[in-house]
Amino acid sequence: MTGQIQPIRGMNDVLPAESVLWQHLEGAVRELLQGYGYEEIRVPVVEHTELFKRAIGEYTDVVEKEMYSFVDQGGDSLTLRPEATAGVVRAMISNGLLRGARHKLWCIGPMFRHEKPQKGRYRQFHQVDVEAVGFAGPDVDAELIALTARLWRRLGITRVKLQLNSLGTAEARRAYREQLIAYFSAHHDRLDEDSRRRLQGNPLRILDSKNPDLKQLIAAAPLLSECLDPDSQAHFAALRTSLDAMGIEYTVNPRLVRGLDYYSRTVFEWITDALGAQDAVCSGGRYDGLITQLGGEATPAIGFAMGIERVVELLRQLPTQPQAAAADVYVVLNGERAALAGGRVIESLRDALPHRRFELNLGGGNFKAQFRRADRSRAALALIIGEDELDRGVVALKPLRLESGQSECPMAELPGRIEAALRAADIQE
Repeated sequence: MTGQIQPIRGMNDVLPAESVLWQHLEGAVRELLQGYGYEEIRVPVVEHTELFKRAIGEYTDVVEKEMYSFVDQGGDSLTLRPEATAGVVRAMISNGLLRGARHKLWCIGPMFRHEKPQKGRYRQFHQVDVEAVGFAGPDVDAELIALTARLWRRLGITRVKLQLNSLGTAEARRAYREQLIAYFSAHHDRLDEDSRRRLQGNPLRILDSKNPDLKQLIAAAPLLSECLDPDSQAHFAALRTSLDAMGIEYTVNPRLVRGLDYYSRTVFEWITDALGAQDAVCSGGRYDGLITQLGGEATPAIGFAMGIERVVELLRQLPTQPQAAAADVYVVLNGERAALAGGRVIESLRDALPHRRFELNLGGGNFKAQFRRADRSRAALALIIGEDELDRGVVALKPLRLESGQSECPMAELPGRIEAALRAADIQE
């Protein structure tokens, strides 16, 4: 039986009309991160399953339910990466990049989780991941948050709000864990199956439950802030003072715990009311113990991940949309000799004017059809090459967005005349 092969559920094509928004976002991210001194790192999409179990935590939804894992032909258990931080840390350890050094790194690419697809939540999704490794103080926490705040301003996104919390040290969380176990054990009959399973393994995950029946029970649970050690309290207070000084608004959310086990001290989340149930667009925090946990030397670190699909959706809602770059020049051809000469002429122009965008008419067509294509290309200028023009060694120039008429130009003078005509068109726009 033959028929159309459909895409995998939750794994979506990005078509040219939408890729303009992706490119706009990616370009802004690259430029911003370069300005803050972050360097790009690229890590594999597939890692050993054990990496994510050790890094993320065996009692998380990600590891228990959502990872795409398989055994390869060599008998190794491998996993499509569900997030990027573990792979970046593994890369630094594997390549000997730590040893007391400090790194500001970022990467971008697809992640994979077997979740129920819905708007803003997909099985293949894309993230920008940013990591600052080797920095212990709250100043780098403040810089990462300031960086994200600047990105929203640069993109024109206003419907985002910042939430903060501190998870304290591992010792503080252990004390808090005992309080949670005692509290939820006293209400064992009200817990759902997932929460009962997590009660002894990692009760903090119960606080992440989306079950509405548990909302009141969770709201009355002990607060982590009551168990914070003095150093974590001071770290969090210094971060808040820095954000206040920079004029960055935030809300302290004592229930913000993040879904991965490796976080400590500062955690933050940028949320929006514009995406329905999937309200987090950028989330992160400190993971000071993760590098030791994965076999490296003790190194403080902080990072965040930003969901590209969700930010693209926010861009789509803006009143003014980024557009694909228009052609500068469209080359219209008339006759067989002109069709042969057109490729040579346009390639020489691309050599002479590499910063300009040229589009050559392809597939033939009469003048009327070619000028319709020229109009759709949004080019400012048409070059007309015909048999007569070739005999006289000239090319006709016709502005497409201005009222000025058609003129002729010797072939040798084309680059200069084109540049002058395009600059005039830019000025009059």
